[in-house]
Amino acid sequence: MNRRLLIILLTALVVASLSTYLVIRAVGSRMASVRPQASTSLVAAAADIKIGAVLTANDLKTIQVVGSAPQGAILKPENAIGRGVISPLYAGEPIVENRLAPMGSGGGLAATISPGMRAIAVKVDQVVGVAGFVLPGMRVDVVISGVPPASGNSNAAQDTEARTILQNIQVLSAGTDIQKDAEGKPQQVQVVNLLVTPEQAQVMALASNQTKIQLVLRNPLDTKMDPVQGTAMTNLFQDVNAPATKPHLTGRIVKPRPKPVPMFSVEVINGNQRTEEKFATPGGQQ
Repeated sequence: MNRRLLIILLTALVVASLSTYLVIRAVGSRMASVRPQASTSLVAAAADIKIGAVLTANDLKTIQVVGSAPQGAILKPENAIGRGVISPLYAGEPIVENRLAPMGSGGGLAATISPGMRAIAVKVDQVVGVAGFVLPGMRVDVVISGVPPASGNSNAAQDTEARTILQNIQVLSAGTDIQKDAEGKPQQVQVVNLLVTPEQAQVMALASNQTKIQLVLRNPLDTKMDPVQGTAMTNLFQDVNAPATKPHLTGRIVKPRPKPVPMFSVEVINGNQRTEEKFATPGGQQ
């Protein structure tokens, strides 16, 4: 065989081998980059769970999540069983620590109260206070109406006033009691539980005994505290189109001066002396 041809064949073989090696290496790195990531086992809700419920084994299930676990996720069911739910959970949702009450605190409404705050119940009906539309997590203002003690007449309807005493208050529960009866059915109660500070709880306690309370819904994104002036019952019936009355002038009363009494005079002549005497007589002439 020609030596020159042999060198060409050997060179082509080396180039082909090197090219094959580079192609295999590139494809292998590309395949390694698209390999499925390792999955993580997490604890999730088996069904929708309402706020205040205490988790049991039947409420939980295990799911696989690709990649790293969410921050605060619970990895073992025993770390969630027996803890109260402080925020509603939905079926298939991974359970994280900040959605559950601390271990040993139990369930119910008390588990949802943050440190330093208090829960106070406000009695409402199905119409007054928009109780049918108030849901946990919403924000309301508290308006009271009644007769101020300074009026001195507790039965005078015309002395009734309305004032906004609290603003931007969070609703913990409404319409239905957060606990269940012995049969597992929700207890229908006409109360709304509000999350307040200890000072606000004292204000609400006084208002519930002496006045009528009404709740006013507000946008949760509207956190502005507006200065609201109270309104009296008499202001509702004032005619804004009525002409302005003349101001009542007050001051010192000036008495009119008495009229002068008619006078007449008599001239007396005594020798060279003349004198004049004046006499006051009604109807007299001078």
